[in-house]
Amino acid sequence: MKTEELDQLSHFASNLNYADLPLEVQAHTGWVLADTLASIVAGSAEPEMQRLNAAMGFGSGATLIGTGRQVHAEAAALLNGTAGTFLEMDEGNRFSRGHPAIHVLPAALSLSEMQGVDAERFLSALVVGYEVGSRIGAASQLRGAMHPHGTWGTIGAAAACARVLGSDPSSMKETINVSSSLTTATSKRTMLEGGLVRNVYAGLSNRNGVLASQLVACGFTGERDGLSSLFGEIVSEKFDVNILLRDLGSDWHLMHNYFKLHSCCRYNHGTLDALDAMAAQIPLPEADRIARIQVTTYHLAAELNDPAPRNTLAAKFSVPFAVATRIVHQSSALSSFTWEAVRDPRVLALAQKVEISEDPDMSRRLPNERPARVVITDIDGRQWTGEAGVNRGDDASPYSEEELTHKFLDLTGRVWSEDHAQQVLQASHQLCTGKLKLAHWLDLVKAPPKH
Repeated sequence: MKTEELDQLSHFASNLNYADLPLEVQAHTGWVLADTLASIVAGSAEPEMQRLNAAMGFGSGATLIGTGRQVHAEAAALLNGTAGTFLEMDEGNRFSRGHPAIHVLPAALSLSEMQGVDAERFLSALVVGYEVGSRIGAASQLRGAMHPHGTWGTIGAAAACARVLGSDPSSMKETINVSSSLTTATSKRTMLEGGLVRNVYAGLSNRNGVLASQLVACGFTGERDGLSSLFGEIVSEKFDVNILLRDLGSDWHLMHNYFKLHSCCRYNHGTLDALDAMAAQIPLPEADRIARIQVTTYHLAAELNDPAPRNTLAAKFSVPFAVATRIVHQSSALSSFTWEAVRDPRVLALAQKVEISEDPDMSRRLPNERPARVVITDIDGRQWTGEAGVNRGDDASPYSEEELTHKFLDLTGRVWSEDHAQQVLQASHQLCTGKLKLAHWLDLVKAPPKH
């Protein structure tokens, strides 16, 4: 990577002003902010998160979302980032093949609170972190055994923090280089096997993003070109600078994101969309009437083939389980991926009847489509067939504002009253359209649980 190319990225990140962004970008930022916040709030209610918050949540200066408590900035970044990935409901980006916002918002928010900056600085940081992180993800091709969480998101978080601090291009460049050495060696097996340590990867990115900005402020330095070193040699052997910088500042990755209504890994969504399309035409057979379910899809989804996941995390990364719980519970929402669902004998029995295979032609349709074909055969030999290409929730097939609002209220309802949640949602949009001060929004976000 040439010096001037890294300089171009750093100049963009240090000089972006949120108020100068197109109105449609500002409006969409409101949904990204609200959706990511809802994922954190809902995740904070999980028992593992409650124990972790109790063990590590100390200090003051930054909000521990969903608890009504204040903690140190680095602890808030770590814990809020971890909570936001627990339920697999946070937004993502098909071009970066990961989840930019949850790697950025907790870091940007905790440091913004600590620094007492205004909404313009906070929102500028949020967009900067999203764009830098997502573009690095798109420009690289991580090794197949790695999980994308905790990798390029660290650099997005660090760039966001540098923008909060008002870093000039030189300091921004140094922060990017320092943060490239603070990424995590992540394993895809953790998600496939239900290793809950996987949920901490995004939290580590946020914490290390805060750390990187603080290190640079104290005079620490990194490599001359940490991006090319890390993503061109170590965790990835491919790093395409043209993709990194393509239409920088005019074509916004944030506008090409996706939101999730299916409460599971994105790789399941094509299959679930196909089931939904089938069910919209004719009722699906009862679970005990099904003899066989054949799923044909792309290679990343075909890896999710465990019919007997050991916990709720593993269930979210299992196509057989996702298919079975969708049919049994007639839903793929949060309630279909609980411990009760994981232990449901009807779901487990049906999951054993799901066969999944890769179609190379479908794999070649990535990233613009994440296709799947589902064939259900009942015990009398009758068949139901459904297909999906572009997944719902993508910018090419977006969910309605009503659907996203319902999701926000459903997730935050685990912690807040509906009236308070409605206020937070409205305030999030007002914040992102210049109609509300950050302090007023934070007052709402600081609310304790309803019980």
